[in-house]
This record gives sequence, C-alpha cells and structure tokens, in this order.
Amino acid sequence: MERTCSMRRKTMARQHKAEVMIAGEQLRLRLHDGKLIKDRRYHLRTYPNCFVAQELIDWLVSHKEAMDRVTAVSLMQHLMDNDIIHHVCDKRPVFKDAKLLYRFRKDDGTFPFNTEVKIFMRGQQLYEHLIADKNSIMMLREEHGVSFQRCFPGYLFIDWLLQNGEVESRCQGLELCRALLEHGIIQHVTKKHDFFDSGLLYQFCINFRRRRRLSELLNEGKQDEEGTSTSSQEDSPFILKRGLPSEHTAFQSVLKRKELKQVTGPRRSSLNALQLHSAGFPPFEQLSTASLRCNPKSVLKRQVTCEELLTPAAPFIKKVLTVIGDPLGWGFVVRGAAPCYVQAVDPGSPAAAAGVKVRQFVCRVNEKTVLYLDYKTVTRLVMTGPRVVVLEVMEPLD
Repeated sequence: MERTCSMRRKTMARQHKAEVMIAGEQLRLRLHDGKLIKDRRYHLRTYPNCFVAQELIDWLVSHKEAMDRVTAVSLMQHLMDNDIIHHVCDKRPVFKDAKLLYRFRKDDGTFPFNTEVKIFMRGQQLYEHLIADKNSIMMLREEHGVSFQRCFPGYLFIDWLLQNGEVESRCQGLELCRALLEHGIIQHVTKKHDFFDSGLLYQFCINFRRRRRLSELLNEGKQDEEGTSTSSQEDSPFILKRGLPSEHTAFQSVLKRKELKQVTGPRRSSLNALQLHSAGFPPFEQLSTASLRCNPKSVLKRQVTCEELLTPAAPFIKKVLTVIGDPLGWGFVVRGAAPCYVQAVDPGSPAAAAGVKVRQFVCRVNEKTVLYLDYKTVTRLVMTGPRVVVLEVMEPLD
C-alpha cells in the first residue's frame, strides 16, 4: 500500500512538472510575441533574449494571469524553482519584482535535458503527431462497459509507432510505452494496469494543447502537497462528464453505455467489445469510412429464451460463420445473457464480411456451446481465442 501511494505521488509530481514545463513554454512564446523578451544592455554588457522582472509582473497583472503583484512573483518563483527561468547571472535564486534581468533557460540553452525531460518531450511529440493525424488511433472506445474518449489499445499504439518509424521493433515500442507510463505521460484508463502489448485501453494523461493559466500552477502545487489529483481541468476537451469519483482523471471521460452516441470514422472504435490481442498481426490497412451505432437499448424485437431457440419448429435458421479478425478486432458487439445476441456490427469489419448481423443469437464459438453463457463470457472466449473465429448463430426468419 505504501509503495502504491509512493508511486502515485511520484507520478503526480512528474505530471505537475510537465504542466509547469508546458505553462512555461506557452508563456515564453507569448512574451516573445509581445516583444517583452529581447536583447537588453546592462552595465555595458548586452544580454540576449531577456526580460525585466518588473515589466513582466506588470504584464502578468494587466493580462489577468495573476490577481496581484505578490501572486505574480510567486508564479515566477515557481517557474524559477522548476528550472524554467533564471537570473541572467545565476546569482539570484529568488525572483524579485525589480529592474533585474531574467531569462528562459530554453532561450540560452541551459535547460536541463535530463532523462525525464527527454521522455516528456518525446511524449509531447507523439501526442502532437497523433492529434494531427486525420485517422488518429485516439478515439472513443469502450472497456468493461464504460466509454473513454481519446484512448487507444496498447497493441495498436505499438503498431502505430512501428508504422511511423518511431521504434524499430515491438520490444523497443513496449519499452518506450512503459517509460511514458512510468513518467506520467500516458496511463491505463482506470489506472489498474501497467502497459501491455494488448487490447487494454490507454490515454495521454496530459493535454499538451490546452491553454494553461499560470494561476493553475500554484493551485496544483498545493493539491500535490495534499496528495490529491491535479489532472482535472475544467476546460479540458477530454472531459465528457464532470463530478466523477476521485479515481477518475480528466482524461477518463466516463460514460455509461446508455449515454453512448454514434461514432463515425475511418477506424473501428473499441466500442467493439471483441477487440484483438494483436501480437504478430499484419500491418494496419486503412478501412473504409463506417459508422457504428452502439444502441443502449436492446435491438431485439422481443425477448427469446434458450428453450425457444432449441425448439425444433422455432422460426429461426442456423448458420455457421467464419470471421477472420484484422488488427482492429472482429467488428461486432454482443450483449445479453442466456442467450447473448449481436447488438451491433461495423459495416466495414470482418464480421460484416462474414455475414454477422444484428439480432443473431450466438450458439457456439469455436465449437464450444455458449448458448447459456452471458455476453461477457462469450466476449472473453473470442478475445482469448485464435484470430479465426467460427460462430454458430441463429437468426429469425422474419
């Protein structure tokens, strides 16, 4: 328990450090645009890319980044303590509201590029690449009946790293992903797992593109000291529902199945409960645009019992379908219990190509009778089985 708490505190500290770095960089760019950072002369010497502390405090207050000068000084001291800015001569460890020259370490090449910073910058680079990709693997997906926005299966992330030349092997990709998780850049959607090359869902813990207000840094620092989560931000685009329990982060965007909407895109979402455990599959090929509706209500016209399906004169026809999974899974959703049935089918999926249709009842999976099993058990059988799934289904004649 103590070890878990220690690891959590360390992750939170790293995430806060990342937030400070992003906020500092956003401030640096704004100050450059506003011409507050420029070459300045002091005591017959020219200092490039500097700002005057007093002028910066004026700017922070006038731009409502700080409510008063004391708060503004505290914010700059926080950046100074985190090696974002420094006095031009490195002789003053305390930031003062005076006509003193300070500089961003990134402007003079003294920023400490240690392992932690390098991993952070690698994570930011990957995030920007994924966001810019019009067919991004980050999308609304479902795990254990709960929907998470902008997440991705572990195996699919490694596939993407390989296809884009970010890593040379799956082993190297796995090491990179575990380093990103260890340093608080990504996480399992419910924080229950380390990183695995599997269908488990992961998200970026940090929205690198969100505009930071400097005042957040002090609030986050206080929350870190109290041991509470700092990742929930009101303006984060990752939030779909607020007021969640403390174990959920802003990137966990939790929705129950009844709240799921239509998802449209060129890649199948893992709203598909039958997701593939990927190792060794062929490279990803772009799928045709398709929409998958995950209806919160049953698609069945009426309830059907197992006994009715087994009755010789029942109005159902039996079919045997062979579904060959691709790197994204099989492309259908099963629901219900004894018997379970097909709730949804992705039109561009292997399931659709094999003839799987909504309202079909699943009787056997790979020669195993599943008629009296619930959808969770059936899903597990498919996911842990071979790539080729042989389904015996029964569908209504009408």
